[in-house]
Amino acid sequence: MKPIIECRSLSKKYGEFYALNNLTLSLGRGEIVGLLGPNGSGKSTLIKLVNGLLTPTLGDILIDGMRPGVESKKIVSYLPERTYLSGHRKVKDLIEYFDDFYDNFSKERAYDMLSHLEINPGARLKTLSKGTCEKVQLILVMSREADLYILDEPIGGVDPAARDYILNTILTNYNENATILISTHLIHDIENVLDRVIFIRNGQVVMNTSVDDIRMEQGKSVDTLFREVFRC
Repeated sequence: MKPIIECRSLSKKYGEFYALNNLTLSLGRGEIVGLLGPNGSGKSTLIKLVNGLLTPTLGDILIDGMRPGVESKKIVSYLPERTYLSGHRKVKDLIEYFDDFYDNFSKERAYDMLSHLEINPGARLKTLSKGTCEKVQLILVMSREADLYILDEPIGGVDPAARDYILNTILTNYNENATILISTHLIHDIENVLDRVIFIRNGQVVMNTSVDDIRMEQGKSVDTLFREVFRC
């Protein structure tokens, strides 16, 4: 089976600065993976390359064997760190829009999650709190039957009481052959749902290992190891 993400000597350069520098990475299917690193490490650049929002300076990136583009976007569901949805749109209108745009979108799943989070489908986004808007955006992303979910800070703007539900939503709304890539600074809050972690620094992978190996071989939590590696 093809890796869902494969990066071969991938580099992205801005002027004289390399955001990614000869990065090589392969991710299989059926795992929840934490993409972790300090600010400026290259996480956002990698995410944008996966989503076809940037083009590599050197090297290759493949999504299920395809270069990022129209076909790869059909199987990738992306939650950006900042909302891109119009505040004037009603939640139910956004659901209709996603349903029309994506063949793999489930309206039933979306409305079920709205109900559990007690979000009014008739509300306009501009009337909702920042945290509730982020929940709506996550619902739209997780209501797709995608092969790859990319979540950039999915719990950064929500209250702690909602985090458990959101993490459970992530766990229960993707199929076993899909991969979820989560970029976050809230490592302690998500490490219990992770199968694998990738530590990235200065545009290069410094660690790619399973969470079980970290706990069994090093006797540490992911959060503790992260702080040691990056001296937080």
